[in-house]
Amino acid sequence: MASDRTGVVVVGGGIAGVACAVELHRAGVPVEIRERGRVAGGRMASKRFDGRPADLGAAYLTVSDPDFAAVVRGWQAAGLAREWTHTFVAYGVDGRREVPGAMRWAAPRGLRSLVEHLAAELPLVVNRLVLGVEPGPAVDGRACAAVVLAMPGPQAALLLDPALATATEAVGRQRWSPALAAVLRFPARRWPDFRGAFVNDHPLLSTVCDDGDRRGDGAPVLVAHTTAEFAAGHLAQPTAAAPAIEAAVRDLFALPDRAEQVHVHRWTYAKPVGGGTDAGFHLDDDGIGLAGDAFGEPRVQTAWRSGRDLGRALVRRLT
Repeated sequence: MASDRTGVVVVGGGIAGVACAVELHRAGVPVEIRERGRVAGGRMASKRFDGRPADLGAAYLTVSDPDFAAVVRGWQAAGLAREWTHTFVAYGVDGRREVPGAMRWAAPRGLRSLVEHLAAELPLVVNRLVLGVEPGPAVDGRACAAVVLAMPGPQAALLLDPALATATEAVGRQRWSPALAAVLRFPARRWPDFRGAFVNDHPLLSTVCDDGDRRGDGAPVLVAHTTAEFAAGHLAQPTAAAPAIEAAVRDLFALPDRAEQVHVHRWTYAKPVGGGTDAGFHLDDDGIGLAGDAFGEPRVQTAWRSGRDLGRALVRRLT
């Protein structure tokens, strides 16, 4: 990163951070992404089980923005994204019913592969923990032209020097809810025909997706997401929630078999609460930018647009 403050540090390698960095890189603005995890992806997370990926974060993506549609077509052309389904089922007090909606897109190699594809030509540093963002701005004492925090507000708040009052106030306004995601592998596919399910008025389950159908390989794998209320009681020890989640899934679909494998992932900040309806971002006079789906509806498209628009705003400011 240049020492004359010409460069931008993007903290967070999810789709918002990567979309922001893409705009800067294309405009010739020096940029570096710093990701604390081993891989990029953020909440578009995938984890391999016996060599097979399963999506642990976002379940799918939908498209309504023409510019995002062009990005998705690029993923499709690369064999990374495919149309999955426009119909989910809903379970509730009135039983089971079909719910048509927008086309959901899935990724055979996991949604993380889409973020990695966008970041392929970007300077991305993984396993890089950022400790602090100071006035200047500076990241861990290193001066830069601007800093982008592409992460949930509570995580950004831990990095911001309180002297950066405008950004600190902006992240403080964000509200987030938790969730647990469970990957359940069964001996065989014995559930009713469905692709994804909204589970309404349930004390534990929120959504369940047929990951074998979503991935296109027919594997006997379901991925369940819990309610925020259930997750809040298990954040300290998420693995202990596995038996209750498995029991709830088996009961919902009347499954005779026990799961052969259950993996539970904790999302302390799974979903923004009370965001707006249009993608937006934050950029202040201190050189601090904030991006993500907290600035709109909790969707992959929102996060991408937020990062893209912030990147363009930074290009205008710095060039």
